[in-house]
Amino acid sequence: MAEKIVEEKKKPEGKKAADKKPEFQLYNSMSKQKEVFRPKEEGKVGMYVCGVTAYDYSHIGHARAYVAFDVLYRYLKYLGYEVVYVRNFTDVDDKIIKRANENGEDPISLSGRFCEEYLKDMDDLQCLPPTHQPRVSDHIDEIKRMISQIISNGCAYAVDGDVYFSIDKFPDYGRLSGQNLDGNRAGERVAVDSRKRNPADFALWKAAKPGEPSWDSPWGPGRPGWHIECSAMSAHYLTHTFDIHGGGMDLIFPHHENEIAQSCAACSESNVTYWLHNGFVTVDDEKMSKSLGNFFTIREVTKLYHPLALRHFLLGMHYRSPVNYSILQIEIASDAVYYIFQTLKDAEDALTEFRGKDEIDDAKASISTKAKNCIKNLHDEILTRMSDDLHTSTILSAALIEALRFINASVETLRKKPQKKKQRQQQQEQQTTVLSLIELEREVKEVLDLLGLLPRLTYSEVLSQLKEKALTRAKLTEDDILHSIEERAQARKNKDYTLSDQIRSDLAVKGIALMDLGKETVWRPCVPVQQANVVDPAQ
Repeated sequence: MAEKIVEEKKKPEGKKAADKKPEFQLYNSMSKQKEVFRPKEEGKVGMYVCGVTAYDYSHIGHARAYVAFDVLYRYLKYLGYEVVYVRNFTDVDDKIIKRANENGEDPISLSGRFCEEYLKDMDDLQCLPPTHQPRVSDHIDEIKRMISQIISNGCAYAVDGDVYFSIDKFPDYGRLSGQNLDGNRAGERVAVDSRKRNPADFALWKAAKPGEPSWDSPWGPGRPGWHIECSAMSAHYLTHTFDIHGGGMDLIFPHHENEIAQSCAACSESNVTYWLHNGFVTVDDEKMSKSLGNFFTIREVTKLYHPLALRHFLLGMHYRSPVNYSILQIEIASDAVYYIFQTLKDAEDALTEFRGKDEIDDAKASISTKAKNCIKNLHDEILTRMSDDLHTSTILSAALIEALRFINASVETLRKKPQKKKQRQQQQEQQTTVLSLIELEREVKEVLDLLGLLPRLTYSEVLSQLKEKALTRAKLTEDDILHSIEERAQARKNKDYTLSDQIRSDLAVKGIALMDLGKETVWRPCVPVQQANVVDPAQ
């Protein structure tokens, strides 16, 4: 069909940004309320997000944070902003040194290895690479210069090779978190040290110890404290004043509180407009902890579930809300992702015979009113929900599902054989259906791309991957499934419907659904029946 006609009807690039849209609002942790987003420089955004301390594989709490800020990054670009996104690596730290000593490995080498593993996880989750991904070990000079400036401004002091920030010199300390100085205590990367002028003072520079990486400095050999790195690197890439600083809620105090103090002490003009923080992750309503045995790395999850299923699961809750990870919820997300890609593959297959044909009458062919309304609703929902502090969950649970159901209905219409008596009328209706399906498919793909859920592979390849993960969870092979299908077919042929039903039920318990399509039986992953206490989005 007239693919060239559809191409001519494409919206011009950048039109989304020009459309009338609601004002973009973000919840600012500093003001404790939503605020309309106003960048410091029109059309441009500077964003810094605290990265991982690279001493082990990243866990689902990391996935939670960086998927959330990836969506923000994508949406800012969708709105037409030029974004400089900085996300750092902490590759010099007590935890890294401890792990390296346990392994008999160089600390910088160990952290470099886990930085690369982290990047693989982010790529699997389809998080876009930030503009800059600095590492502490590459920015020691910037850190030392900032510490020197803080000392010059009278807000820090050196003791035996260590340098401490003087909390008493910063009266506004606590304005982000609302906590007092007593909260800056041992156990929060603040060491107990009688040499401090105030017990809450925190280290900017740590004197070298045997077996630790160190660099020369005006105060003697040593390494940076934890908090100073982000102040120095954000200033280096974004200047002392920029738009957005993000991280997990656990970083509000003391890390971000200390960052504010350091940055303001180094430069009186230092200012971040919006402080954003994502919610915590729990597992089966308990805090994630290695001691409780409910600590999961991203790799452990994606061994059993497709990375896009994990991403869908994380987008299913508002980024500021707590996320409760459970097998049920990740199964539901996996099922939803399969439904999305199966629907789009069905649409792609249905449109194959019509692509490249030219017989559409330009004067008569157009998309249906129902399709126009569906597309408008999806587009409006994206702008409304995303502009309201990034409410991804409502998009996935409502507008997107409505559009996918419309696509399925259109595919079914195209599969129907035309009746000879109404051939001309049905041909016109078919043309309308095809054009409607093409436009709606394009809009759905745009939404998925915005959410980071549009696969890089073909739909067939992703569906195959989802099925492989389901087989892994069920501890079955494709041959096992085919054998069960044959066994069930024989049972039905023998009218042994009890056995037939039992075979189907046994597979359903393992997350494998058998579907009879005429004389053929096929299978697809499903939520295991003992967990299926919610409505399947495909229904």
